[in-house]
Amino acid sequence: MEEMDSKPITKMKNIELFNDHFQNFKRYGIPHAQLIIADPPYNLGKNAYASNPSWYIDGDNKNGESELAGKAFFDTDHNFKIAEFMHFCSKMLRPEPKDNSEGKDIGNTGKKSGGASCMIVFCAFEQQMQVIEYGAKYGFNKYIPLQFHKNYSPQVLKANMRVVGNTEYAILLYRNRLPKFNNAGRMVFNNIPYPRDTDTIKIHPTQKSVPLLQYLIELFTDKGDVVIDPCAGSGSTLLAAARCGRKAYGFEIKKDFYKEATTKLLTQIQPALF
Repeated sequence: MEEMDSKPITKMKNIELFNDHFQNFKRYGIPHAQLIIADPPYNLGKNAYASNPSWYIDGDNKNGESELAGKAFFDTDHNFKIAEFMHFCSKMLRPEPKDNSEGKDIGNTGKKSGGASCMIVFCAFEQQMQVIEYGAKYGFNKYIPLQFHKNYSPQVLKANMRVVGNTEYAILLYRNRLPKFNNAGRMVFNNIPYPRDTDTIKIHPTQKSVPLLQYLIELFTDKGDVVIDPCAGSGSTLLAAARCGRKAYGFEIKKDFYKEATTKLLTQIQPALF
């Protein structure tokens, strides 16, 4: 395993990315989160690029296979332990409030929505039940499946495929009380448009759209709340949280991604925050 920068933090910043495994969270003294957003490894192994045009040279099957064909995204993409991940989330999400006093007013009903914390876990289609089942083992008894549909597909240039995927999947997990919800009492469909992000530098193969992350953060947290990403990758969750006025902390075990995130992407955050 590569050496990681795991020096104790003497002064907590509002936005902080740690080059360490999330299991070592105790050494940093980070606050509990209102929202955890994570895109953990899918354990795809050698099929990581199977639905990605990078499998082919210049993204076109006519050019033959590229050096990425049959390769994993990274060496952690075959042995990710979801139980360890759920244990972390059970410890670092804020405890449930005893009542709905922290919730939002629901229209003119005189009632409030829940103010509880929650987590959003991106996953492969086949992993959804695994995420739900492991979540329940660690006290996350309620869930809502989410789908994010794109108006483009990375599969378009592959082989002779005519029906192509344009959907990403996630599970919203919470304990028992409804999560904090900022939408003025209006419904939100669980089939959500995925905004294309052409403004953020791409430094990670599974990097999520910053505009999408901002939407989710604003929906489930208030300004000043804490957001945690235990599998931070590019740091895009931290960038989105900073733009929303939230505090954010992330863990990235790979030194190369950590360096890219801190020197290229997170430098877009105002110095007063980072």
